[in-house]
Amino acid sequence: MNEIWTEKYRPRLLKDMHGQENVVSRLSAFIKEGSLPHLLFAGPAGSGKTTASLCIARELYGDHWHSNFLELNASNERGIDTIRIKVKDFAKTMPMGTKFKIIYLDEADALTQDAQHALRRTMEKYSETTRFILACNYMSKIIPPIQSRCAVFRFSPLSRDETKAFLKALSLKEGVDVEEPAYDAILDAAEGDMRRAVNVLQTAAILKKRVTEKTVTEVAGGADPAAVKAMLQSAVSGDYKKAREALLDLILKQGFQAEDIMKEVYRQLHSLDIPDERKLLLMEKTGEYEFRLTEGSNPRIQLEAMLASFAILRKL
Repeated sequence: MNEIWTEKYRPRLLKDMHGQENVVSRLSAFIKEGSLPHLLFAGPAGSGKTTASLCIARELYGDHWHSNFLELNASNERGIDTIRIKVKDFAKTMPMGTKFKIIYLDEADALTQDAQHALRRTMEKYSETTRFILACNYMSKIIPPIQSRCAVFRFSPLSRDETKAFLKALSLKEGVDVEEPAYDAILDAAEGDMRRAVNVLQTAAILKKRVTEKTVTEVAGGADPAAVKAMLQSAVSGDYKKAREALLDLILKQGFQAEDIMKEVYRQLHSLDIPDERKLLLMEKTGEYEFRLTEGSNPRIQLEAMLASFAILRKL
């Protein structure tokens, strides 16, 4: 139970990956040919970018893949010196028993502009012996000269059905008793991130013999959905005082951050029993106050103001 499940159940081959069939079929064609261009993997966290790169290395190099594969996290080493020293030193050495080696740069969108321009030149100079796989969450942060040198693969968030099926299979293998509503709570917390979904499930399984929706809510770190919905119902019915008391309970007693509460407000708005026209107005207000939070406004004041605006809209 102490083993990290995300690593234990990571697919070893491309064909074992689920939820990215289009990406897998294209990559498998390259593997079959024994050739590989520079690759750019773009997509949200936990969608399989790192797993795909490791599968490629294993299928190309077999048991000796460690010798021909370098993995770096660009968010930790994002400066130009990393490209000039670590990347360049590995790129200019000859591959062992194969035509080319692979350098995998995770979170490449965190590289500085200078580092990306240095990387562009390195990709060009050592293309005979080295292939680059760049993974990023936001492709727009990768400079166009690098994008044009790569075959682009877009990873989409995993669907709820695919993630749920995987979690159920994992629970069966590990002998974990999970209630059906708990799976939905995990999926809400993960938002398409398979890695987070597995981590939440493992953490909940360590704490309780039977994983319930309440257990998942406690370990996921998000605001209590039932409490947030009750707060919103008070606000939209015009009872600002009760809504404010519920908000203070979430912040002061339960210790939730404003960002966590705002995310849950966004989720719960759609389930409120109010006309669609009014939901549109509430959603517009939610976006406005979320922007104020990101700009550094006082969280408590902004959340209270948001509830006040919801109560005022009742009269419209």
